[in-house]
Amino acid sequence: MAFQVLLMCLVGTIVFVCIVGRKQKKIRLLPPSPKALPIIGHLHLFSPIPHQDFYKLSLRYGPIMSLSLGSVPCVVASTAEAAKEFLKTHEDSFSNRPSRTVVIETLTYGLQDFLFAPYGPSWKFMKKLCMSELFCGRMLDQFLPVRRHESKRFVQRLLQKGMASEAVNFEAELMTLSNNIVTGMTVSQTSENDNQAQEMRKLVSDVAQLLGKFNVSDCIWFLKHFDLQGFNKKVMETRHRFDAVLDRIIHQRQAERAANIKQTPPTRPFKDMLDVLLDILQDDTSQMKLNKENIKAFIMDIFVAGTDTSAATIEWAMAELINNPDVLEKARQEIDVVVGKSRMVEESDIVNLPYLQAIVKETFRLHPAGPLVVRESSKSAKVCGYDIPAKTRLFVNVWAIGRDPNHWKNPFEFRPERFMENGKSQLDVRGQNYHFLPFGSGRRMCPGTSLGLQVVHLNLAVMIQCFQWKVDSGNSKVDMEEKSGITLPRAHPIICVPIPRLDPFPAM
Repeated sequence: MAFQVLLMCLVGTIVFVCIVGRKQKKIRLLPPSPKALPIIGHLHLFSPIPHQDFYKLSLRYGPIMSLSLGSVPCVVASTAEAAKEFLKTHEDSFSNRPSRTVVIETLTYGLQDFLFAPYGPSWKFMKKLCMSELFCGRMLDQFLPVRRHESKRFVQRLLQKGMASEAVNFEAELMTLSNNIVTGMTVSQTSENDNQAQEMRKLVSDVAQLLGKFNVSDCIWFLKHFDLQGFNKKVMETRHRFDAVLDRIIHQRQAERAANIKQTPPTRPFKDMLDVLLDILQDDTSQMKLNKENIKAFIMDIFVAGTDTSAATIEWAMAELINNPDVLEKARQEIDVVVGKSRMVEESDIVNLPYLQAIVKETFRLHPAGPLVVRESSKSAKVCGYDIPAKTRLFVNVWAIGRDPNHWKNPFEFRPERFMENGKSQLDVRGQNYHFLPFGSGRRMCPGTSLGLQVVHLNLAVMIQCFQWKVDSGNSKVDMEEKSGITLPRAHPIICVPIPRLDPFPAM
């Protein structure tokens, strides 16, 4: 009898749990979603350019929608209002980056970097380090000669091509420029060391491509331990190559620092970013102890985030200017009036070039270097009435927000004047207005914003000031097709012949 009572209680408990679970499941309200397929979820709906696919789906399913990328639950925000809810109102729940991918875990030495590290004490320490040391105004001012030197070398290369009537590949030249600047500021290596510079540029390009590629094993849980695409092997090969370069640089720097203790004056007049990180490595009293893997992962962050983004933005801006000659001419006239034709434009001139600033902002709106802000929920949250579970991947579609017709008039038109008012450039780029998020927003927005703006503004300005541009294909316009990648690269590089427009050309 006792056994029967116990059995009935057990069965009743199971039934009760099932009923309650089913009711809770029915009560839980998820955002609208397309019909999913077994196992793959919504993967069949996506091309190698996901931000465009998200945009098309949002036109049907609304500003907040849920998707399943295989076994990975996701939510997509496609309007400024939705972005603000996730990135500001519920920022505490969405301050993590997604980490469950082979490329991120491998290339960051197990999330020991800054960009993808979990939100917590270690990340907060690195953020403080970025703002107070690595990207502070003092550090940027200190390396002004590096940026100026590389910009002049860039113009000299263009001038040589122009004098010989040879075409220039914008993508290659701009990658060289931005990589040389980052290398000089990070590890004080000069661009004249061409072999090592080329090696680093190739590594940065390979890492950016790997970060932008789809890996099926990351999305379908039972394939996690299978390398069906050979992706894991490529990631490890790239990691070993980067290791070899960074180990050599760090070893040389440590030997130099040891020798410098006995040498007065020191061989270098000031510290670069690597020196700052090595100081903390050797400081037993530091608030947070760094290790060698932290340093290598952080340097990788700087190279990848600082090289591709600036180069791509300048290239997109030039594409728009070539296709909109009236805008190009207006920018050129502004520079001629403010700077003149007897010297090259300098960083200090940018504040007096509001139309140039508006061109850069309009480029960010249409071609954001980071088309998707990607986060992951650390806990469940209720956003705009929807239940978002923990461990849900969030995509804020910056690319779509910049094309929202409810906020931007004629959103597909390149019109810098939309950022002008009373002769001044309007709307800050630092994520306070959720209609415009070129560098993200909140705690995890890009710490290198000021550096990126300096590099983009100056080198776009010298390309406008110093040269006319003749499209090599014979067409008067360039195509605007995108290709897959983490930083919105162009599908086809711009090939143009630079025609010097200043005579005599400014002394450099």
